[in-house]
Amino acid sequence: MATNRLERELESRNLQERPKQWQQPELLPEPDKQPGYAYRWIRVATLNQSDPRNLSSKLREGWEPVRIEEQPKFQLLADPNSRFKDNIEIGGLLLCKTPIEFVEQRNAHYAKQTASQTEAVDHNLMRQSDPRMPIFNERKSTSSFGKGS
Repeated sequence: MATNRLERELESRNLQERPKQWQQPELLPEPDKQPGYAYRWIRVATLNQSDPRNLSSKLREGWEPVRIEEQPKFQLLADPNSRFKDNIEIGGLLLCKTPIEFVEQRNAHYAKQTASQTEAVDHNLMRQSDPRMPIFNERKSTSSFGKGS
């Protein structure tokens, strides 16, 4: 009994799979988030020169290094020659975390500082206004695009 079909063992499912696409690797992988914490990569070295001033200021600001046990997926990625053996350092950057409240307080501080500086500039500008040629202080911007042909 002859048949014109291929036997099931000879059929291949990989012919029906979608072709895989290449993806550019992430320079810094995203950590698994813990609720209530914000994460950030902090510079500890530039061109193999340590940067203790930057690290020190970030630690005083409330950032704390993340231990390798907290993010097990980074064990293979971490730098084996790192000065921070129990932490996650990749390419001179140290993964750190801080409570979200600290980030919100920092953002509020800088927003207040920006508003104060903007108000000072506006006050100085309006003080120089001449009644014959007044300066108008309008805070809106527009963008327009050329008319296509």
